[in-house]
Amino acid sequence: MNSKEILKAISMLCEEKGLSEEYILDALEQGLIKAYKRSSGSENLKTEIDLKKGKIKMYAQKEVVEPDNLIDDGYQIVLQDAQKINAKYQIGDIVNIEVSPDDLGRVAAQTAKQIIFERVRSAEKNNVFNEYNDKKGELISGLVQKVDENYINVNLGKIEGILPTNELVPNDHFHVNDKIKAYITDIRRNNKDIPEVMLSRTNPGFVKRLFEIEIPEIYEGLIEIKSISRDAGSRTKIAVYSKDENIDPVGSCVGMKGIRIESILKEINGEKIDIVEWSSDMAQFIAAALSPAQVIAVDVNEEEKTSIVVVPDDQLSLAIGKEGQNVRLAAKLVGIKIDIKTETQIREQILE
Repeated sequence: MNSKEILKAISMLCEEKGLSEEYILDALEQGLIKAYKRSSGSENLKTEIDLKKGKIKMYAQKEVVEPDNLIDDGYQIVLQDAQKINAKYQIGDIVNIEVSPDDLGRVAAQTAKQIIFERVRSAEKNNVFNEYNDKKGELISGLVQKVDENYINVNLGKIEGILPTNELVPNDHFHVNDKIKAYITDIRRNNKDIPEVMLSRTNPGFVKRLFEIEIPEIYEGLIEIKSISRDAGSRTKIAVYSKDENIDPVGSCVGMKGIRIESILKEINGEKIDIVEWSSDMAQFIAAALSPAQVIAVDVNEEEKTSIVVVPDDQLSLAIGKEGQNVRLAAKLVGIKIDIKTETQIREQILE
């Protein structure tokens, strides 16, 4: 076992894997101690590792005792022998006797190598886990590597992504080797302690991130996404706002003939998107959120977080939407319960 070669390899390993030298040297120390214990039977060991000088020293630590009190020479040394090493040693002192790692057998060396290997793998897993844990809420791209009934496995490079089929948009159809974009919802460790990234394409954050990537004004912070609500595969409502009066936030997102959100619509398979302008005036915001329906009046009770919205009789079904979708998404967008009434219903109530 050549100390210089080992330590040089460790330096290269740390640089290649982005690992702490201290972390690996600690593993080497434990590996050497474990290996030498198997070889010599000694239990009290310590090591000194100098990475710069390329030196590894190992010491067997033994307590100085009277000859009559010697029980185990693996742990103890008699006073006479200790004073041959250094005349200053007295009863009860600890003597460090250098042993050479070069004396370790093949099995012992393999033991040390295995412990270092395990420590490296563990460190790599932790590094990858921490790297992707910081990416929660971001979009990521990968290649589909396996498709089954419950999950799609996605190759993300350093790590595998897990996309449950119930997190797919209804019109999504992916095959092995297809490119795929998804939203990171979480990172976890499987039963083998391997980090896995949990993905979604139905999360509202998926559409939000697509807007941030595709619309320059949002990416640059000139337009802010205030809120978003979504029925994946069917409809999304998104509220945008700009402090700059010269910027039309809705028009900037849509673009001429919808060209600016074309790639977003393609990614979500033609899912409808209602882009509305956010307003601090809740009544105005609610009216916009119910788009494409026309609104006559809005009465808001902000304390109870409720509102009554009046629409023309012929706009009721549009305002409510199929199976209540439009009003439900609008309510999520504004954060207030919305009760829709027609002009006729309001007149009848007034007459009553």
